[in-house]
Amino acid sequence: MTDDVDDRPPTRALTEDECWQRIAEASFGRVAAAAAGEVDIFPVNHAVDSHGADARTIVFRTSPGTKLIELTIHEGVAFEVDGFTDAEAFSVVVKGTAEQFDRRGEVEAAEKLGVTPWAPEEKTRWVRITPREVSGRTFQRRRVAPVG
Repeated sequence: MTDDVDDRPPTRALTEDECWQRIAEASFGRVAAAAAGEVDIFPVNHAVDSHGADARTIVFRTSPGTKLIELTIHEGVAFEVDGFTDAEAFSVVVKGTAEQFDRRGEVEAAEKLGVTPWAPEEKTRWVRITPREVSGRTFQRRRVAPVG
């Protein structure tokens, strides 16, 4: 029998500013949307659009198709980023509403944010997620002793 004591500090809630920093630094996130009784999750390359400290939104590009249809049918979405280093792990979730935008000024401003989709398909449609709730957590990872 081993006395495996976990002496790591407890999981810590991230502040809203820490959450936004993690979102901005992440190279991709995931959008979850529900339509026709099903929930789908889509990876997206994104950027944080900051119109000021109280008006941060998430923008991404997409192609016409399933993702855009689902966001049009049911605008309530969840957006998530997560990550880890050798020392810690984190997860951030944004709950809010999604809407497509195509006004020239908005598109030009979004294009300046540098969203570069990884997928080869042309991504001509822009979507903005306006947050209703932002939360995140982080914890220290358990150190694993080297084998040998």
